[in-house]
Amino acid sequence: MNALLLRGRVLSFHRKPESLTDTAAYLYEEDGGILIENGLVSAVGSYSDIKAKAPAGVETRDHRPHLILPGLIDTHLHFPQMQVIGSYAANLLEWLNTYTFIEEQRFASADHAARIAVHFFDEMVRHGTTTAVAYCSVHKTSADAFFAESLKRNMRMVAGKVMMDRNAPEALRDTAQAGYDDTRQVIADWNGKGRNHVAITPRFAITSTPEQMEAAGALVKEFPDLHVQTHLSENLDEIRFACELYPEAKDYTDIYARFGLLGPNTLFGHAIHLSEREMDAMSEAGGIAVHCPTSNLFLGSGLFPLRKMTNRAKPVRTAVATDIGGGSSYSMLRTMDEAYKIQQLQAERLNPLESFWWMTRGNAEALSLENHIGSIAPGMDADLVVMDMRATPAMALKAEVVSTLAEELFLLQTMGDDRAISETYVAGKAMKSGLTG
Repeated sequence: MNALLLRGRVLSFHRKPESLTDTAAYLYEEDGGILIENGLVSAVGSYSDIKAKAPAGVETRDHRPHLILPGLIDTHLHFPQMQVIGSYAANLLEWLNTYTFIEEQRFASADHAARIAVHFFDEMVRHGTTTAVAYCSVHKTSADAFFAESLKRNMRMVAGKVMMDRNAPEALRDTAQAGYDDTRQVIADWNGKGRNHVAITPRFAITSTPEQMEAAGALVKEFPDLHVQTHLSENLDEIRFACELYPEAKDYTDIYARFGLLGPNTLFGHAIHLSEREMDAMSEAGGIAVHCPTSNLFLGSGLFPLRKMTNRAKPVRTAVATDIGGGSSYSMLRTMDEAYKIQQLQAERLNPLESFWWMTRGNAEALSLENHIGSIAPGMDADLVVMDMRATPAMALKAEVVSTLAEELFLLQTMGDDRAISETYVAGKAMKSGLTG
């Protein structure tokens, strides 16, 4: 039996905290122990209790005084856009046409895709992200490279080959049939292999013909348990263009609904500018609005109305994500810092307990993977992150006056980045300490 005992301050959420005083929403152990056996958590609690239950001679790693949490989860980002980050453009459509569509053509090369995959997974580990939901390029080679690297590292990842047959350069277009066939082959090759999950991935309504949207809908019917990922209502010009292409639809959201692409497994990147009717439709179908704060600010897309979505008679499910490379950081901590500011600009509050729930248990629930990831409990994947609130001199100075858990989390969220990630465990294996460079 492969066993490991971790010691440290342990935090894991049971549900969304209603306030800073809602201590029933989470487990917190000041001197905690996590017993890991064969890649899974087998016990969690006080260190003294867990030590007594552990096998004789078990290896123990002491991470005190650091905080051990579930691995962070990123629900929307683009694997082929690592070299697009920081590209200067006025808005979404200019950014896509000037930089993104050019860069993604390089992923027809298996060698290039494999090289970037190594860098991509290195960055995930470096930033404490143990599960991500990624778009590959239109090329099957990109999905193959992504999933091969995921399998090598034994990470729980969700990704898909983009389907895109119009309004893009010829080298980035498939056809309705080719998109269907390639996606079906990616599913056959990779779904369920290791901890891989394949997502059906029509990029967005603008870049798919009705025939391709029908093909995507057919895949959903054939594989109803798979995730679907696409984009929705990120930019006002995008919304107008999409509705012009599908004049029979009531609105942008209805385009996806008409093709069977609006459901409880569908992740809609951005979803900033939804009408009340669209929010009702999203709520009734169980679709997920994925907030991408650094991207929304970088491209000037708009402010995500979190409270409007969640505090309504028909609440909308939400998730949070980096959206690399429209997003400007791989760090979920930096992402939540910007999410906090976006709510401040709308006279709303986002407390630090809610922030950390959102990027762990909350995102796991959005993916319907909460039985595997997002919390620390017996039977769960041992995907964990160790955080150090004193990681930089400026953080250490601030930490001198931190006296509560909420203050510590807010410090990590406000000032933290990859340097605050002391270690990342994937299925019980320490991964960050083994990185080079």
